Amino acid sequence: MKKTVCYIAEGFIILLFLFPFYIMFYLALSAKEDNIAAEWFPFSLQFQNFADAWEQADLGGALFNSFIITFGAVIILVFCAACGGYAAARNKGKINRIIFNVMILSMMVPGIINTVPLYIIMRRINGINSYWAMMLLLACQCLPFSVFMYEGFIRSIEPALEEAAVIDGCTRFSAFWKIVFPLLKPITVTIIIMQGVGIWNNYAQAVFFLQNQNYHTIPLAVSTFFQAYGADYNLLAAGVMIGMAPIVIIFILFQKQFVKGLSTGAVKG
Repeated sequence: MKKTVCYIAEGFIILLFLFPFYIMFYLALSAKEDNIAAEWFPFSLQFQNFADAWEQADLGGALFNSFIITFGAVIILVFCAACGGYAAARNKGKINRIIFNVMILSMMVPGIINTVPLYIIMRRINGINSYWAMMLLLACQCLPFSVFMYEGFIRSIEPALEEAAVIDGCTRFSAFWKIVFPLLKPITVTIIIMQGVGIWNNYAQAVFFLQNQNYHTIPLAVSTFFQAYGADYNLLAAGVMIGMAPIVIIFILFQKQFVKGLSTGAVKG
């Protein structure tokens, strides 16, 4: 009886979670005149919505911009976070610990608060409407949490591994990248997926720093379907489905490493 109640509760939670996705699929495949309150399924499947959304919002260019910015930001993030996590895990000095704690505390500050000073800095370095500036900005925003994850994982690895490599002639830097970093694959995949999704879906900073339509990412492109006196929800839903497809595919391909990184990091951290 107890298991039955648990299964019913789990099923209810799953259905509750999937209901917004059902609404999105309904809107993406329905015509404007269809009434979701009266019909469980669209009267006719309107796949043309995807083609119209692709053309009107220039989703091809937006996907390209999102790929470039997300890929570059993730590369910068993984490199800096791995190095920072290694330094925090291996150097036990008081100053190093203070710096690490301040970085962790910065996780509590909402990123939108820094928009005005960031905008001034971006203007001074000519970073408005540029790929490289958005890569650096988004990587820096994700850095504290990523360093925290790497630090906890690296502390569980015996220092004797890189010390043996140093004795054999490796520098400390090369010992880390050749010996330690390959052992961080689970947590690296976890960070890539978790932070990559946030970077891909970033809107708050992109709307300020990517003002030129040629640099618009998926969230900015999809937002064009909101109008002053309403919104084209059918094309909006179709555009959202196109925009989330790459993330869903990547998660499906690497879900085992993602789960392993979360579970292992929780135990080791």
